[in-house]
Amino acid sequence: MSLVARSPWRLCAALSALLLAGCAAPPAYDVVIRGGTIYDGSGGAPVTGDLAILGDSIVMVGVVPGTGRMEVDATGLAVAPGFINMLSWATESLLEDGRSQSDIRQGVTLEVMGEGTSMGPLSDTLRADMLSEQGDIRFPITWETLRGYQDSLVKQGISTNIASFVGATTVRINHVGWDDRAPTPAELAAMQAEVRTAMEEGALGVGSSLIYAPAFYAKTPELVALMKAAAPYGGMYISHMRSEGAKLEEAVEELITIAREAGVRAEIYHLKAAGESNWPKMDKVLARIEAARAEGLAITADVYPYTAGATGLDAAMPPWVQEGGYAAWAKRLQDPAIRARVAREMRTPTDQWESLLLAAGSPDRVVLAGFKADSLKQYTGKTLAAVAALRGTSPEETAMDLVVKDGTRVGTIYFIIDEDNIAKQLRKPWVSVGSDAGSLAPEGAFLKSNPHPRAYGSFARVLGKYTRDEQVLTLQEAVRRMSALPAANLRLARRGTLTPGAFADVVLFDPAAIRDNATFEQPHQYATGMRHVFVNGVQVLKDGEHTNATPGRVVLGAGAIR
Repeated sequence: MSLVARSPWRLCAALSALLLAGCAAPPAYDVVIRGGTIYDGSGGAPVTGDLAILGDSIVMVGVVPGTGRMEVDATGLAVAPGFINMLSWATESLLEDGRSQSDIRQGVTLEVMGEGTSMGPLSDTLRADMLSEQGDIRFPITWETLRGYQDSLVKQGISTNIASFVGATTVRINHVGWDDRAPTPAELAAMQAEVRTAMEEGALGVGSSLIYAPAFYAKTPELVALMKAAAPYGGMYISHMRSEGAKLEEAVEELITIAREAGVRAEIYHLKAAGESNWPKMDKVLARIEAARAEGLAITADVYPYTAGATGLDAAMPPWVQEGGYAAWAKRLQDPAIRARVAREMRTPTDQWESLLLAAGSPDRVVLAGFKADSLKQYTGKTLAAVAALRGTSPEETAMDLVVKDGTRVGTIYFIIDEDNIAKQLRKPWVSVGSDAGSLAPEGAFLKSNPHPRAYGSFARVLGKYTRDEQVLTLQEAVRRMSALPAANLRLARRGTLTPGAFADVVLFDPAAIRDNATFEQPHQYATGMRHVFVNGVQVLKDGEHTNATPGRVVLGAGAIR
């Protein structure tokens, strides 16, 4: 007996389906994500449901009738807003490769730049300095303003959205240079004018990085003045504080003072207590921030979830020797008398400047991550102690020689952070996440250095190690910290949540599988477990692989004059 004869209703059903297909309504949406566990960014309990995208926006969340031109089965996956990288150094890496591979593969859909320096506004002198200091990534500088840089990136094509603070160091160099002095009234007025222009172009506020020369030379009143220029535009102050070690508590107090006197929100970049002797200070710091918040001040922070920081060998040398910029610094380091003084100060504990070499406790805990000079690339990934032994010089002399010979400050990783403090910080509801790194790929120019693994793993590490494995955060809270919280802190409309009307920055990942794979020894390894990523409604990651789509846009601050 035939199947049809046994089941005549099946024939009717098949004919009905064919007839319906012939007159079915066209797809109502561009994308429908079906049956995922939706974490909307609010921190509330997740729900199982669908999400519909039309154009660049989310238009429905819940039960979605109709069909999409693209249908995505999200069964067993978490569906969340795209993550916001509160401290991105993708400024140059996006010029090299706009796909933003290492961040997209973790679910980052917005790169926030501007820690101390920004890619505009540029004086002729600053442009010349930037060109001379380029390393493995080389590019022409065709823009003058911060917005000009951002627009050039979008024109080139980028997969992530971008936003930026204007750098306090940048406007200082434009008008004061590298001099260790206060700006004149006329210079300060010109600096404020540049801040206002940047805010009107869409900057989020003013970013500072106060342990480095020449930012180190700026005093509190100068920073308050810059923030008073940004305040009418809703600008935030965000800072790599003057100290993360011996004067950590005083540095927090300075940030709070700037926020209070300028009447602005303020965020601490990569909150940490640097150096084992300073680790016990974290409890007092967290309590002080919460007291300021109780007072009504909007003080927040971000972290990267690793026990090492990364910067340069400039953070191992006193600021006075760096006055005047790299050329003056390198020239001084070739004077025997100055070298002797610098070496002595590099070995001597002090609270007058921040030495990450001393904070690390030993040159064995300092890793040289990247060089410009081909003759020095043999040392990439080795400790300062190992290189000193190979060269037969002291760690201090070795550091000075490398800076002179490389023509740069030399990328460096310092092991200075307490694991327990990371968990304490992550438990605070006002702490978000930043990588403090570029967005890289294990190919081309990126392979010429050994970056900090945070470039490949920060967001996946929070979701895997600290959320799933150690349960420091619930998954819904981890999602909030990386989406709605930073969006609210930055006053970004239509970003950071999965709600109708929001831009369709959407990520889908497997909570049981997501993890960071990059290590300090083998950093060029993508995170895994992120399945799909949409930016402004366009799919840039499909089944874990990049689609090469580049729908990224400039995200403007609330005070932008559009």
